Amino acid sequence: MIVAVPGSPPAASVLAVHVGRARPLGPEGVPSGFVKTAVAGAVRVRTLGLEGDEQADLRVHGGVDKAVYGYAVSNYPRWRADFPAHAALFVPGGVGENLLIDGLDESGVCIGDVHAIGTAQLSVSQPRQPCFKLALRFNDEQLVHAMVGNGRSGWYYRVARAGVVQAGDSLRCVERLNPAWTIARFVEGASRRAFSQSEWRELSSLPGLAQSWRERAGSRSA
Repeated sequence: MIVAVPGSPPAASVLAVHVGRARPLGPEGVPSGFVKTAVAGAVRVRTLGLEGDEQADLRVHGGVDKAVYGYAVSNYPRWRADFPAHAALFVPGGVGENLLIDGLDESGVCIGDVHAIGTAQLSVSQPRQPCFKLALRFNDEQLVHAMVGNGRSGWYYRVARAGVVQAGDSLRCVERLNPAWTIARFVEGASRRAFSQSEWRELSSLPGLAQSWRERAGSRSA
């Protein structure tokens, strides 16, 4: 039986699981796995992500530290309110998430948290850094800046234990390494370059943080 870590958020759940193959995106047909569809039934989770999911540019997408992308369902109504012209696209799967999650958002998820979902365990590694493909998906260049500014970034997982997940699974935090380092705090400080030298130094060796971010933090704390 999985028991939540004392002091961790209450149980959340996965509302939907999404995967997608790389295909042309935008007027210039840039290859991207951004557009995803919901999967009915169980989906296997391996080291590099969900079975049936694909990333087109492996230089900046995917990999061990960005294997699975989680997103809070509570973010979507706020997106629709901010950008009503895109309301039809701000629906589950709209920002390319693999796991649509109810009961958690960026303020309640910390770097290094281990979430037990189905028979898998996923470790939170970093927030999403939106790129130009978000603008292509919505045909609106404001979206990239908006996601950085409003902090509704979602978060990436590293696969701590392979397994099977599906819509309806509960999500429990079974390990919390860095209770002070929420995704919300990380996005706010990184996007506004507001971290102190001591904070960058701490991040350079923060347990669970993606290797690319630890290296970046190390260079900024020198």
